[in-house]
Amino acid sequence: MKQKVWKRLLTGVLLTALLSTGCGASADSTASSTTESAAMDMAPMEESAEESVSDGGGISSGNGIEAVADTERKLIKTVNLDVQTLEFDAATEELTAKVNELGGYVESSSVYGSDYYYESTRSASYTVRIPADRLDEFINIVDEVGNVTYKNESVEDVTLQYVDTESHKEALETEQTRLLELLENAETMEDIITIESRLSEVRYELGSYESQLRLLDNQVDYSTVYINLTEVERITETGERTFFQEVADRFGDSAYAVGRGLRGFAVGFLGSLPILAVWAAVIAVIVLIIRRIFKRAERRREKQLRKNEEIKEEK
Repeated sequence: MKQKVWKRLLTGVLLTALLSTGCGASADSTASSTTESAAMDMAPMEESAEESVSDGGGISSGNGIEAVADTERKLIKTVNLDVQTLEFDAATEELTAKVNELGGYVESSSVYGSDYYYESTRSASYTVRIPADRLDEFINIVDEVGNVTYKNESVEDVTLQYVDTESHKEALETEQTRLLELLENAETMEDIITIESRLSEVRYELGSYESQLRLLDNQVDYSTVYINLTEVERITETGERTFFQEVADRFGDSAYAVGRGLRGFAVGFLGSLPILAVWAAVIAVIVLIIRRIFKRAERRREKQLRKNEEIKEEK
């Protein structure tokens, strides 16, 4: 019986190899005949397996190409956007609402603002997942929410990877079925342990391939959009500009920079008045103390001079 089990295991492995190279029909036929002839000699079974390999080996590559051709293209789309806005709070709320409205979700988000001692404009970064068939619609919405200053789109074709992973999964499922049949007919503990060991390996590999397929499905069905949203006081002009428009823009930028500088100085000076007042008081006290010390020293010096003059007159 032990010899029969090993014969079946060998035949099962050969059949699995056939399935993974695209000869599923021939492998199924061989598996069926093997199950029915479990008590036959090893030579006929090996001969049958060799014939199956010979029949399927020459067309495995063709079947793989046909499988990819017949499969809908699996495309992973990724978009990066830099966006400016004058109304930060309204823009963040509208972006989140539109993502949910289109059937997507926010995968991660971060918002950065000014603190107590350092004033700056706010910014936010989002990683959102949008249904692939509504990606263009969402990009148009973002363009309406703010001023898009940078846009990058990339597409990754994972069709071949998907088909290959799916083929491995199907081959392992067939092997798992075959191992379960052998396990039912096993009579010795050694055979049971051997079959269950291989069955555990197959199930582990199956789980890995299923996880890969789920991940690919999610990446294909939901496009990834990275958004960097920045609060600004002036919107950057995009598109082609004439010479005079560029001069006018540069002049406006310079005037704006000067205005911002003066405003920053005024705000900094006026905002620092309490601190300046304290330092002025401290300096005033120090000056008064120094002056008093010098006056005392001057009086002592004058007094000493008078004493010296009186002594000279007495002599």
